[in-house]
Amino acid sequence: MKLQQLRYIVEIQRQGLNVSEAAETLYTSQPGISKQVKLLEDELGVAIFERSGKRFTGVTEPGQVVLDIAERILREAENLKRASADFATGDSGRLVLAATHTQARYALPVVVRDFVAQHPRVKLEMHQGSPVQIAEWVVAGEVDIGIATESLDQYSQLITLPVRQWNHCVIAPAGHPILQSQPLALAELARWPLITYDTAFTGRSRINRAFERIDVQPNIALTALDADVIKTYVSLGLGLGIIAGIAFDAQRDSGLVALDASHLFESNTTRLALRRGSYLRRYDYDFITLFAPHLSRRVVDMALQGGGDAYQL
Repeated sequence: MKLQQLRYIVEIQRQGLNVSEAAETLYTSQPGISKQVKLLEDELGVAIFERSGKRFTGVTEPGQVVLDIAERILREAENLKRASADFATGDSGRLVLAATHTQARYALPVVVRDFVAQHPRVKLEMHQGSPVQIAEWVVAGEVDIGIATESLDQYSQLITLPVRQWNHCVIAPAGHPILQSQPLALAELARWPLITYDTAFTGRSRINRAFERIDVQPNIALTALDADVIKTYVSLGLGLGIIAGIAFDAQRDSGLVALDASHLFESNTTRLALRRGSYLRRYDYDFITLFAPHLSRRVVDMALQGGGDAYQL
């Protein structure tokens, strides 16, 4: 039995049993993968995949057990490499983050600056994506730490830790009539074209639920993936914006006015995600603590060992 054989069967499952795509992902040939899978099955004495001719059509019952164990072995093999490198090379290495635009643009810059100053020998990479993309990158081991508001806590393969709570605000051009409507009400907002986040981004589900509760259909004129785009179109007079409160700065966003909307929409929780069972290096802990001081190494270890949130905001 070889680790490479385990990588093959796990990747075949990840690619929906498509051997060609698995071969392309692993930079090898389809016949080579098929041969190694057959050798592994012969060694184990069980069929891992159901077949129709040369095609894999499903996973057998013993095959699912084999796949689960293979994933754990591969994860521990990766942890062994990470642990060895952590002790051998000290404060050097590579840290890969994934975050939504809102987090990358407004929450992380100072943290990244301070981390780079403390760890000049660590190569820091940051990817931006949707919450679902971020979760899947962490699950696949392509990213070390994921940061988002939506979706992360819906994946059983991840450990998620709450970072901070935040609320939405409504932004309008200076002089807009909505500024006279105090306190701000959902029914009044529904009278105007609205510009807000695309579905599944930055607390959009809570915005939807708020209008659903009063049985009012909002006039969503435009949606965008990030607050900067929303503010641009609000400035052009195309509607009122609903954005994360952290994304508004009175000095930077001159010509716009923000109205508190914490009484209209449920609060949101930014979460940090780690792959279940992963080994964290010393600089991983340092980044986490810089970003969320309440998430000490002890708290993070408790979550990793306990399999769930060890800290509640």
